[in-house]
Amino acid sequence: MHAGCFSLRVCPRPHPRGAPYSWPRGVRGFTLLELMLTCAIVAVLAGVATPSFRDYLANARRTSQVNALVHALHASRSAAIRRGQPVVLCKSVDGRHCAATGEWSEGWIAFANLDRDSPAVVDPGEPVLLHQPAVQRLHIRGNRDAIIYWPVSRAGTTASFTFCDARGPATARAVIVSQTGRPRTSDRDASGKALVCAAASRD
Repeated sequence: MHAGCFSLRVCPRPHPRGAPYSWPRGVRGFTLLELMLTCAIVAVLAGVATPSFRDYLANARRTSQVNALVHALHASRSAAIRRGQPVVLCKSVDGRHCAATGEWSEGWIAFANLDRDSPAVVDPGEPVLLHQPAVQRLHIRGNRDAIIYWPVSRAGTTASFTFCDARGPATARAVIVSQTGRPRTSDRDASGKALVCAAASRD
């Protein structure tokens, strides 16, 4: 009896050394036609799944940045009240200074504006409280270069930010800041109109 076998029904028969091997009866491989049909089905399924996966990644990227900006706005407002000092949230490319040009997608910082200068500049001794690096394949445009939060629980100005990617206005989102400094998200602009994405957002 074959080593480890307890039933003749499941024990393999010894294969003579040097004899040609043949498949057991009832066992067959795939034909060329079956393989071609299988490959065709896999290709169709992959073609259907790829656009959905791309949308999933684009939505995740957009949502992540929307949440990051909302967090920065809330954190700046809270820091101004807690510290009793103005806190400025502004665009920043290098993470140390405010930028007067470019998009918010290039990054932003929040800092304590101890000398209350205007336009706000990060001076020596003024701590940077928050830094958000640049994001790729997403355009974030705002109608303000900076937002100032005062210790009296209100922002100095209202603001709107639009988040656009290559898909255009259909998937765009907005962050709208009220006079009290509280942000909200929307798929419409502050006046209730459809969001507009610049042509450059479609790259």
